[in-house]
Amino acid sequence: MSDTATRRKRLRIRAWRRGIKEMDLILGGYADDRLAGMDETEIATFEAALDENDHDLFAWVTGQDAPPPRFAPLMAELSARNSGRAR
Repeated sequence: MSDTATRRKRLRIRAWRRGIKEMDLILGGYADDRLAGMDETEIATFEAALDENDHDLFAWVTGQDAPPPRFAPLMAELSARNSGRAR
């Protein structure tokens, strides 16, 4: 198994095993759908997002708070998926 494949596998597990169930569903579903096709930059951004606090992530995805600029595109995509506008 390549380093990238191992990294993707770890990220998928981290995405599904969060601190709150809502983030399990949001991040885990996203990882299942998109992780295999991500380039290295997207993987690095997703990995950095997984290092953030779940409550902050939830606030960013739901629009309760503005995300940091480096996460804005990812949070916009997660928000759109969460609201059913994109798949």
